[in-house]
Amino acid sequence: MRIALSQITTGPDPTRNLAVVREQTRRAADAGARLIAFPEATMACFGTRLAPLAEPLDGPWATEVRRIAEEAGLVVVAGMFTPAPGGKVANTLLATGPGVEAAYDKIHLYDAFGFTESTTVAAGSEVVTIELDGVGIGLATCYDLRFPELFRAHADAGALLTVLPASWGDGPGKRDQWELLTRARALDATLWVAAVDQADPVASGHEPPPRTPAGIGYSAVIGPDGTVRSRLEAGPGLLIADLDLAEVAAVRRSVPVLANRRL
Repeated sequence: MRIALSQITTGPDPTRNLAVVREQTRRAADAGARLIAFPEATMACFGTRLAPLAEPLDGPWATEVRRIAEEAGLVVVAGMFTPAPGGKVANTLLATGPGVEAAYDKIHLYDAFGFTESTTVAAGSEVVTIELDGVGIGLATCYDLRFPELFRAHADAGALLTVLPASWGDGPGKRDQWELLTRARALDATLWVAAVDQADPVASGHEPPPRTPAGIGYSAVIGPDGTVRSRLEAGPGLLIADLDLAEVAAVRRSVPVLANRRL
């Protein structure tokens, strides 16, 4: 399966961000990708007041993403914000395209490193997988990366790949943690991990918003054996990768950690 990861820096204007989604999706389709994943907060960057921007899944923003995906003939996974009870929003991944329509609300909220995402965002509760060309694909978002149980739940549901959009906060050791955790999660569940982060805003020519997880880049595709197969640097880029999904079965025969679980 050929996939694309679009490492971009989004701004506060959902309409302008849609234009980037359209251009990047066309490029991915021209390259023969069957799926393109965009970062968390593709609709609008963190540091923006999210509640006034949030739209339902049948609203104009998601509807336009659907149109882009259908016209390009591939599946688009993109982070957006949908209304939630109590004036909060859900941090939602929309997965849409020919034969695919699903949404995942981020389960693990970023109440760490001095941030409290839960003050404005409602946590999801459902594990979500999609199927593309007969292949199960799990959906996860950013801070979910620190919780191996979700990735094993994807594997238990039949997924061979987890797609993880993120807006990974910068700070001491954070790039090391990003690279370690993406590889660890692939090994935990012996599946492919495609992790797409927001580009580093400075590398994109933007001023970083203060005290906001704006992304560090280094999007990567990790094999089921935990090895990095392809990676971007800090700045914007479109990563095209071919995944040999038969590797999953081979690795699971060699290292059957899922079958050997006792807890």
